[in-house]
Amino acid sequence: MIEGVKIKRLVVHQDIPDRDEDVSKPGFLIEVLRDDDNLLERFGQSTMTVAYAGTIKAWHYHNYQDDLWFVATGKAMVVLYDLREDSPTYGETNVIFAGKDNYKLILIPKGVAHGYKVISADPVTLFYHTTRHYNPDSPDEERLPYDDAKIGFDWTRDEHTIDKNMLIDFNN
Repeated sequence: MIEGVKIKRLVVHQDIPDRDEDVSKPGFLIEVLRDDDNLLERFGQSTMTVAYAGTIKAWHYHNYQDDLWFVATGKAMVVLYDLREDSPTYGETNVIFAGKDNYKLILIPKGVAHGYKVISADPVTLFYHTTRHYNPDSPDEERLPYDDAKIGFDWTRDEHTIDKNMLIDFNN
């Protein structure tokens, strides 16, 4: 796994409704982030974004902030690439499948390029927490094309055709 990346498996608890006469399926509850998880060195901002089937949002990275991602709805293929030349995992690619029925929290350190593809028919709702707030006058966001030759990731891959050396699977 890329140096500095951390993944917290999230536990799904059955929600107990106050009234369930009209409920055909009970809901659920997940504790996503706690102050005792020790994942963020500091808190900057929480953001939510929605993307639809087949959408690819890649690549970007940060010089000063860490990201903490939670895919709340739909399913996403999250891809990380280590750009940090001083890292023992420099040039390594990781693929993490996250979302419905596979909930997790993914810590993405500064200097690691990241992106995702929506692989479900349902939209992906992604919440991300950062160690710094967004500054429109000096954004800490560097971009690379989704088909960047240096990274060389094939976004047409899926759960069945992904290189198993790239796959990080904490669902088992």
